[in-house]
Amino acid sequence: MTATATPAHAERAGRRIEEVLDRLSATGDPAAVAAAEELVRFLMEFYGAGLARILELLSAPEDRPRAEALYGDGLVASLLLLHDLHPEDLNARIGRALDSIDGAGPDALEVLGLDEATGTLRLRAASGGGGGCGCAAGAPDLRQAAEDALSCFAPEVTAVEVRPSAGEPALLQIGTRPGTGA
Repeated sequence: MTATATPAHAERAGRRIEEVLDRLSATGDPAAVAAAEELVRFLMEFYGAGLARILELLSAPEDRPRAEALYGDGLVASLLLLHDLHPEDLNARIGRALDSIDGAGPDALEVLGLDEATGTLRLRAASGGGGGCGCAAGAPDLRQAAEDALSCFAPEVTAVEVRPSAGEPALLQIGTRPGTGA
């Protein structure tokens, strides 16, 4: 984790932003100035949304520990990760991301392993995760949902592979026998 910011750090950062914008203005490139100002506006909106979410979570009725509520929120988690402040390790954050997938239910995806060199997370769809036919019909939807959740909680994961449940039977194609003319 990085050191805690102080008001002096924030003031210094604000001055540096103004200096950079002034330097861009001095170049006489109005498109560059407009793009930089737009970037600053969007960053302010992003951080403002994060701060609003933190205040909302802190003022909500305490149905779970405050830290748990903060770490479990996608926006807050992404801000904490961006600044290397998230206290949970990668495995805990992967579990949190998979648990957050809407409609997947608990234990819908089993972690098979993570290739840390490539960032590829291998998952297995729980029984029934592929529609019960052995064809993994739901795998693309589950994969996309997992990728979306992991982008907030575990951005170290860059790719997701979802394999069908080991207990699912192979898809059996039924048709006419060759040579029967039907």
